[in-house]
Amino acid sequence: RNFLKSTAVETRHIIDEFQRVALAHSSIAFSMHHNGSEMFQLPVSNLRQRIVNIFGSKTNEKLVPVEEETELVNVTGFVGKPEFAKRSRGEQFFFVNNRYIKSPYLNHAVTAAFEGLLKDKSYPSYFLFLEVDPKSIDINIHPTKTEIKFDDEHALYAILRSSIKHSLGQFSVAPVLDFNRDANLDTPYDLETKSARTPQVEVDRDFNPFQEIKSKATSGSGFQPKRQTVPQENWEALYHGLDSKDENDFSKVEFESDAITGQLFETSKVSASSTTFQLQKKYIISPFKNGMILIDQHRAHCRILYEELLKSITVKAAVSQQLLFPLSLQLNVQEIEMLHHLREALEQTGFIFSKMKDGDVEITGIPTLITESEVSILLDQLLSDFENEIPDSGFLQTDLLAKSLAKSMAIKAGTQLDTVEQIAIVNGLFACKEPQLTPTNKKIFITLQAEDIEKKFM
Repeated sequence: RNFLKSTAVETRHIIDEFQRVALAHSSIAFSMHHNGSEMFQLPVSNLRQRIVNIFGSKTNEKLVPVEEETELVNVTGFVGKPEFAKRSRGEQFFFVNNRYIKSPYLNHAVTAAFEGLLKDKSYPSYFLFLEVDPKSIDINIHPTKTEIKFDDEHALYAILRSSIKHSLGQFSVAPVLDFNRDANLDTPYDLETKSARTPQVEVDRDFNPFQEIKSKATSGSGFQPKRQTVPQENWEALYHGLDSKDENDFSKVEFESDAITGQLFETSKVSASSTTFQLQKKYIISPFKNGMILIDQHRAHCRILYEELLKSITVKAAVSQQLLFPLSLQLNVQEIEMLHHLREALEQTGFIFSKMKDGDVEITGIPTLITESEVSILLDQLLSDFENEIPDSGFLQTDLLAKSLAKSMAIKAGTQLDTVEQIAIVNGLFACKEPQLTPTNKKIFITLQAEDIEKKFM
């Protein structure tokens, strides 16, 4: 028992093992119950249906079949489409002769096949089955038999990579050099042997657009545009009143302007006397008495948000913005189970969950610091951070949750900040209890003394 981790982590390990066995044997029915509730009920099916039954109905549209037969190995299974790649490695399965294995080398082959198709720090899903000659592998190199040694790894690498690339291209997932052809521009068959005819265009060569029309109707065919002219003797009437100072004094005109909304920081906390500069859209330079300070804007905002989130979770509930239409997310059973453990703390930060079961999560309220489009990315990153450990201790769980949310919600390097936002970060940082280090103990700012600057000119 001393080597066991928290209940949530051990439950996840059991679910992982259950999924591996169930995927390897789709011809057998499986069921799993946890604390008196049914988590999985898997009937006899084929591989694709088994994957959908385990990871949710929305998984079906994400799968791309892979099939390749060679003398060395037979590859079957599915890979996920690039647009559905996740920030965690949860849905990655290799099976060799129906036995689950872990292979960083073969995993690299899959990642190489997706080269240029994935976003940064995203991982593709795959469910791949390899059938090889049992004599060509050694399964006794690891106590749990989850790692094996192949006789010809380089050939397996090349075959796996090329078969996945072929599948992605075959199902129009990978980008190809193709030009859209409009069928309406094709020449009809009955006109291919005929020569082109010069179009007959009728032009009125006597038409003069500068000639004034003297009469309302003119003889002859064709449409004549109706023109209106201003008599020359009344031209002064067009400018009547412009020389009057009292009626049209434009110096007294007040123009309306749209109110600036959606500012990143409150302006009431900003000191107008301070002066800051932004360097490379990443650092904030602020002068002080004996020199200047150079602040990493992303790390500084992380520290500010981290302390605000801790206060919201432990002291008071944060303000939540209601969504006009509920936001629906599709998660697997394992991710739903993790959210159940974090639900109370997430609701303290501003999230409002109206539904969380059967693979569906419905959100009706979100924190004011994020937008609706960022919710999916934020929760994906959160589940990835909690993938290895969900502490039983309330404080440790709150601390890890605040760190994960702060990292996702903080402004990124490359974001242009105006002077108000720069000063707000500086003031907010030095109002924190620990302004020097991020929640993960990284340096936030450095100082340059006047003496150090003077030495550069010697």
